[in-house]
Amino acid sequence: MIEIDGSQKSGSGTILRLSIALAAITKQPLHITNIRQNRPQPGLKNQHLEAVLTAGRLCNAKIQGASLGSRELWFTPQEIKGGNLEALIETAGSIPMLLLATLPICLYAENPVRLHVAKGGTDTIHAPTINYLRFVFIPALKRMGIDAEISVQKYGYYPKGNGEVTLTVKPNRQLKSISLENFGGLKSVKGISVCTFLADRQVAERQTKAAQDYLMQNGFKAHIQVVNDQSNPIQKGSSIVLWAETNSGTIVGADAIGELRKMAEAVGKEAAERLLTELSAKPTVDIFLADMLIPYMALAQGKSVFLSRKISEHIESNIWLMEKMLNVKFKIEKVNNLYRIEKS
Repeated sequence: MIEIDGSQKSGSGTILRLSIALAAITKQPLHITNIRQNRPQPGLKNQHLEAVLTAGRLCNAKIQGASLGSRELWFTPQEIKGGNLEALIETAGSIPMLLLATLPICLYAENPVRLHVAKGGTDTIHAPTINYLRFVFIPALKRMGIDAEISVQKYGYYPKGNGEVTLTVKPNRQLKSISLENFGGLKSVKGISVCTFLADRQVAERQTKAAQDYLMQNGFKAHIQVVNDQSNPIQKGSSIVLWAETNSGTIVGADAIGELRKMAEAVGKEAAERLLTELSAKPTVDIFLADMLIPYMALAQGKSVFLSRKISEHIESNIWLMEKMLNVKFKIEKVNNLYRIEKS
């Protein structure tokens, strides 16, 4: 049985999610303690609990300790069957985080997976937005031979959630390595600005203009799609995602989320500032994609490498967990103003 101390490194839900995924993939029983120990409210919250239960349904696992607030869990996986699955979060808990927990497992299923997630948050703080996953994360995975798609039926925001998303994945146990060592020449800067039931205030348009203006002042022209959404009548909200593509295959992205009493212009500028921070450093993945790719690099055959502008606590946590559970080795070295992360 694998023993994982959830208080190590970031002490966050990431350790829980990835431990469960790797246990399912390797078919090893898992015992995890001190779940989310370093967070203000330790233990399982709705989104973590539903991620564990959904992962369990994917691999017909026997689970003990799966209850709200639990800080200890036993997870004994069996065969990963695949097929059609449903998940309900019932709060504004992050749907993207649930997808990040389950997508690796889907790759090792016997059959294609269609996972429908309802009543959660698509765009919430402390998590990537759903459009970041669609336009930055998923395209990066495609380079590794992963065939996955995310469709949005309803956008969902804090505090009521009610978002709805479908993930479809074709199994692939032979992931390709990825080598991203050259930023290359900039091809385009794109984006998508969404508001739900806020068209009368032109929130999506105002986010777009603020982002475009800021980027133009710094020498970048951005083409941003405006979406005036009406999918979720019980919870208004907004978000914007920006991404830059280069001729070497690099995609770096950034996002920002609307909040109560936060001007749409501030949301758009915030995303633009974050993207500019990445573009100025010229990494080959942005700081958020960097930690998300670590598990896939660990699962892929051969050497994978990318350049990040800094080493986040999530990057450190994910590398620690991959080395512990998969017997792989990562190396980090400073190269000029960037960090080169290699899985050998």
